[in-house]
Amino acid sequence: MPERKVFIGAAWPYANGPLHLGHIAGCLLPADIYARYCRLMGYDTLFVSGSDMHGTPIMVTAEKEGITPEQVAENNHASIKETIRSLDITYDIYTKTNTQHHFDVVKDIFLTLKNNGYIETKTEEAPFCSNCGRFMPDRYIEGICPHCDHDGARGDQCDNCGKVLDACELRSPKCKICSNVPVFKDTEHFYLLLSRLENGIKEFVRSRESDWRPNTRNNTNNFLRDGLRDRAITRDLKWGVPIPMEGYDEKRIYVWFEAVCGYLSASKLHSINKGDPKLWESYWKDPECRHYYFLAKDNIPFHTIIWPAILSGYGGLDLPYDIPSNEYLQWDGSQFSKSRGHGVTVNGFLKDYPVDPLRFYLSINMPEKGDTNFDLDEFVQKNNTELLGALGNYLHRVVSFISKNYGEVTRKGELSDDDKKVLKEAEEHYRSALSSMEKVKLKEGIHTMMAVVNEANRYFNKQAPWKLIKEDRERCATVLNVSLQIGRLITYGLYPYIPHAVERWYEMIGTPGPKDGSWSDALIGFEEGLPLKMPVPLFSKLERPEDEEEAEEEGKDMDEEEKNESNMIEFDEFMKMDLRVASILSVEDHPKADKLYVLTVDVGEKEPRQIVAGMKKHYPKEEMVGKKIILISNMKPAKLRGVVSNGMLLAADNGEIVSLLTIDKDVESGSRIH
Repeated sequence: MPERKVFIGAAWPYANGPLHLGHIAGCLLPADIYARYCRLMGYDTLFVSGSDMHGTPIMVTAEKEGITPEQVAENNHASIKETIRSLDITYDIYTKTNTQHHFDVVKDIFLTLKNNGYIETKTEEAPFCSNCGRFMPDRYIEGICPHCDHDGARGDQCDNCGKVLDACELRSPKCKICSNVPVFKDTEHFYLLLSRLENGIKEFVRSRESDWRPNTRNNTNNFLRDGLRDRAITRDLKWGVPIPMEGYDEKRIYVWFEAVCGYLSASKLHSINKGDPKLWESYWKDPECRHYYFLAKDNIPFHTIIWPAILSGYGGLDLPYDIPSNEYLQWDGSQFSKSRGHGVTVNGFLKDYPVDPLRFYLSINMPEKGDTNFDLDEFVQKNNTELLGALGNYLHRVVSFISKNYGEVTRKGELSDDDKKVLKEAEEHYRSALSSMEKVKLKEGIHTMMAVVNEANRYFNKQAPWKLIKEDRERCATVLNVSLQIGRLITYGLYPYIPHAVERWYEMIGTPGPKDGSWSDALIGFEEGLPLKMPVPLFSKLERPEDEEEAEEEGKDMDEEEKNESNMIEFDEFMKMDLRVASILSVEDHPKADKLYVLTVDVGEKEPRQIVAGMKKHYPKEEMVGKKIILISNMKPAKLRGVVSNGMLLAADNGEIVSLLTIDKDVESGSRIH
């Protein structure tokens, strides 16, 4: 792989409340995954971010809580840092905007742009609340969006359609504090003259948009379609970065301008902390350095248009290379919102669940191409079946079997065709996953590596070392060596996603792992003869909210037959399942879960049955009614989000398409499937 220099910026979270899961899935976790990937590849990487301490969300919260904006921001900055620590987001520096250092960098940018002719003063009409006795910054005013008719759009942006707004565009505006209808009065402000920078920005977008995600490209072009308008970068308030000119003590540089400048101020502060004040220049004045900005879709124009405009007007600094924007992770079908109190905080969630399952679930459910929903039942199921049942079980059973029967990394003898095939495919998948991560297709990368996990389990079960050791100990040693090597490829490929678990696995083995190594180390087998101790489980079984049974740990000492054949079943076990033809009579929405349907089905019994199925995003109700499906009719009844399900339907899932398994001939309901 070529040497490369990379700058990574994750959008700065507002310090007006604790981080929720949407923040993590939208930008913090993807940025950390990519930063870990870059370091694994040996790229010279700088990864920065910080808390956005200014702006009206902080002021609104402060007024509600009866404290100062600085107290609100500092309290939440501490909470955000705790979240970052708990999730092990590996910033090179995480700082904040309420520092003199940041003020100085913003001052330099402001004055340079002004001297270069890109900032001027203008008089504008701004909303004024006569009841509160003040001009109303953007978050103090709400109304109806002129573009999508959403009631609740803010004075700076509509969260529903993503349009950037001016307060004067809102229909039926009102003060968010007292609900008074504002009047518009003249006030003087400094403007960023985007109109003078428009041609350069359009040229920049044309040069990069083919490599951007569709939502980044489309949102940016929609913003550019009507031309760039000059935009006020100061506001009538006292909380924020001071304007570096006399006569403007009652005004501040507004957050949308100064927050993006934090990427540069953080880089400079990192350089100072490293004892090399000019270190930042190697990341910002080297045209070969690639700049990546991770953010959610509501932040797109500020990073594809506004920040490039500021950089262009300043001169001599690198523009963005890629801007991997995510859609929204939703909670109960609607967008997370700190200001509206909707969603679950990360710190609260991590009191109940470990960090590895959370990082894993958010990675495989990452909203790269469309909004996704955080489903607690699915989170638990993914942990128990994929993280624990497939990955954890494989890594544990391989090391524990070697430790129990050999005590050290086994010798690799002559490879069979099966050995060569599984190693070749595992290596190809590993390289493919790295290629996906290189293109910031992070969701694709983790799904590719989980395919290796499934193939590794199939290989191990087919070779059956618990039987082979009794027949041919040398051949068994080779199988175990191959299995351990596949585990090395798996863990290197999954390290950017679930670093805690991977690091623990290498600590148990007693050898350096990907944290201290290079991507190519995964291709090298473990040292033969390296002592291996009996490992402890990496993951634990999690409970669904309504489960009453106690969670069980993965990987307890088991007899060789029950442990090593855990993924294989006998014919008698298969025959325990009573598969029946069932006709779907009706389909209704689940009252408490936005991904679930409640189905009434005819299974040839006296009374129809009720089952719950997660098919809502895959089939409309009317398309399901009348279908003849395959039902496991003797499943123990279970409650899913409070609704009892008496059976389970069968469906095929390739990771993108989910398809019901149906009967293609006219077979009576209740007919048994053999």
